[in-house]
Amino acid sequence: MPRHPQFPDRQPPARLGTGLYAITDGPRDGLVAVARAALQGGAAMLQYRDKSGDAGRRLREAQELAALCRAFAVPLIINDDVELARASSAAGVHVGEDDEAIGDARAALGSGAIIGVSCYDSLRRAQDAAAEGADYVAFGAFFPSTTKPGARHATPDLLRDARGLDLPLVAIGGITHENGGSLIAAGADYLAIVSGVFGASDIRAAARRYVELFGTDRSGSSPIKQ
Repeated sequence: MPRHPQFPDRQPPARLGTGLYAITDGPRDGLVAVARAALQGGAAMLQYRDKSGDAGRRLREAQELAALCRAFAVPLIINDDVELARASSAAGVHVGEDDEAIGDARAALGSGAIIGVSCYDSLRRAQDAAAEGADYVAFGAFFPSTTKPGARHATPDLLRDARGLDLPLVAIGGITHENGGSLIAAGADYLAIVSGVFGASDIRAAARRYVELFGTDRSGSSPIKQ
């Protein structure tokens, strides 16, 4: 089995499963502390998302988050920046339609890296991403989003139609503890959450509530980490 770059000294965690996909809302003070709280609440994947131009700080934070996630055996994914994913030894990268091609990202990060792709409201884009070797595809926004208020709108039917891709499906956009269950029922393997976790007064508790929407993982054990 190819090893993730984030886990060079031991077997990586299960390739991908189900659960909360927490996405950071940087730049912010205390980033590592709030990320730790999300992981303690049971996040199954963490994405570092920071659109600022401070390359030095971004590299330092990505490296710190990679080490933190390694301790929790959780993949760290870097948003939109293949070079930062490589330099920080993250588990992989998430790319959008204007970012680096899947093949180029794979060549830069290796066969063990996780490559995720934003597919918005397009099943065709997801089909193309699957054919090009994506490890998961993400759809959304499913509900009005404060993070991306102008995002394209996806429907639960898209998740149902995408099950035939045989890839983990990520739902994103305005997802709350109240509406997330409907997306899991439609076929979402992961709920990707930004402000619903990192905007909460109690991040660990907020994360745990999202994790509880999944009940138990596919092996039958609780996905919540103590």
